[in-house]
Amino acid sequence: MAQTVCILLGEEDRTRLAAIVGDRNRPQKHVQRARIVLLSADRLPVLAVARRTDASRPAVWRWQQRFAEQGVDGLLRDKTRKPGKKPLPAATVAKILALPCGKPPRQATHWTGRMVAKAVGVSLRAVQRIWEANRLQPHRVRTFKTSNDPALAEKVEDVVGLYMNPPIHAVVISTCHNPASCLRALRRAMVSENWL
Repeated sequence: MAQTVCILLGEEDRTRLAAIVGDRNRPQKHVQRARIVLLSADRLPVLAVARRTDASRPAVWRWQQRFAEQGVDGLLRDKTRKPGKKPLPAATVAKILALPCGKPPRQATHWTGRMVAKAVGVSLRAVQRIWEANRLQPHRVRTFKTSNDPALAEKVEDVVGLYMNPPIHAVVISTCHNPASCLRALRRAMVSENWL
């Protein structure tokens, strides 16, 4: 991809480029471009110009070509680029924010980013960006799970009863090494003393 552009500088262009290099208020990109052209006009090889200006060889070729086509003014202006992707419509953003607040599909416990992205027809990253911007974290919703134990009410009454009405003179000494057997012994002692 080596290009051979021979830079020929007139006195006026050399003066303008030297002024750009010497101006401390200029953007550094303009100073670098002016130095590339000045060093190229001194017939230095592209690699030497690239090293002295801390630029890549393709950058040196690009600015040599731009100077040859447009002069000094071409170095001071960047080419315009196509704008990025359009932002998502407000209706799509609203749908991305509303879906996780509703009931999840099928047997899912909550909406995932992938599920929302597939349902709305956008990328996962777009969903993640919108959730982050709105501080929405549907995967962190905390729910209370009820027990399926049929004796749950009795167990809760036992535990709450001990806290609400503790025994006045109760000392249980246990030398068990197994915690489960210790708890059973404690429960038997409490039942025998009518504390439960």
